[in-house]
Amino acid sequence: MGLSAGMALGFAAYFGGFAAFLLVGALGGVGLFLGGWAERDGIDRLRDLVERGRR
Repeated sequence: MGLSAGMALGFAAYFGGFAAFLLVGALGGVGLFLGGWAERDGIDRLRDLVERGRR
């Protein structure tokens, strides 16, 4: 995983410059946060909220 992230950041920096490097890094951080949240009951909590809204 780390190798893939490093390669993505490297390609972004090489082809897109520093701004692309920061954008890819920020989006990777958001994805890491959301993935961790989803694995820790995030999906179940979201499902409960949707069911409450239907009642």
